[in-house]
Amino acid sequence: MHLYGGARQVLYLLEGLAERGVENLLVVPTGSAVGAKAGSGTARVEYIRMAGDLDLGVILRLYRIIRRESPDLVHLHSRRGADLLGGVAARLAGVPALLTRRVDNPESRWLVGAKYRLYRGVITISEGIRQVLLRQGVPAEKLSCVRSAVEAANYTRDCDRDWFLHEFGLEPEARAIGVVAQLIPRKGHRFLLQAMVRLVELHPELHLLLFGKGPLEAELGRLIESLGLAQRVTLAGFRDDLAKLFPCLELLVHPALIEGLGVALLQAASAGVPIVASHTGGIPEAVRDGVNGLLVPPGQPEALVDALDRLLQDRALARRLGDAGRELMQREFSVAGMVEGNLALYQTLLNKD
Repeated sequence: MHLYGGARQVLYLLEGLAERGVENLLVVPTGSAVGAKAGSGTARVEYIRMAGDLDLGVILRLYRIIRRESPDLVHLHSRRGADLLGGVAARLAGVPALLTRRVDNPESRWLVGAKYRLYRGVITISEGIRQVLLRQGVPAEKLSCVRSAVEAANYTRDCDRDWFLHEFGLEPEARAIGVVAQLIPRKGHRFLLQAMVRLVELHPELHLLLFGKGPLEAELGRLIESLGLAQRVTLAGFRDDLAKLFPCLELLVHPALIEGLGVALLQAASAGVPIVASHTGGIPEAVRDGVNGLLVPPGQPEALVDALDRLLQDRALARRLGDAGRELMQREFSVAGMVEGNLALYQTLLNKD
């Protein structure tokens, strides 16, 4: 529904495919922001009602579209019910289906056994997710890793410090760090907030900006108040101007408990922002410990304190990590590489007929 990381990857893919002569039809939930962003010439857009994993009517709605359009391939993107229900619709319509899996949470054995038979192939956005599916019994020959990508050049700019301070009501001496993530339990915000109690003692000028929306917003607001952090932490909501914001952050923090890869990590690294993140899922593929950031065990506030304090004290180290992040993104996470990886798999799967 929103332009979070996965949705932006779909836009990158559609644009790249259109440039390579592929005709795209994008089917999205009514009111979806990604549908509104898909420009003319990139994809035709069709909106349908999608109420989630249990909305079995999605099968019929997608089936009708697939039968009408007769595409060569149906490419499904997890989740909101589109993965499983869309796979069923494609199977009923007799059209081969491919799934991109963007999350690394395990699924029940019975679901894995039934679900992944629906797809001719499965793309994982990180090697970490591929390993999860392998352990759950998905055949290796069905799995391909095509990493998420970032338009690195879009994030190479200078900080407008005056605008930034005014935008968030910060003092001139403020040192801002940020989190970019949905406000949901698995993103681990609570552990960083616990760490902030000690960090503001060590660094009185520190201010944490939490970018994103989600069901935990009110609960996190109460936690911020109870920890005495109301003047040190801002719930900044969803922002679509991250390219302008990132250069003004000293650090990006990603305290997730599980994570497929983390597009915000790619964006921040492209902006030259050093990162402190959890060593979990596909994160170590985007954040190389000691190269463009520091990795810590998930769910441990003390480890977050140590890593953040280290980079806040050692600005030269932080700069080196930030510079290395830019180079890493340009080298290994290009949009062109991601598009070509998807297109090559389309061609391979269709040539199996």
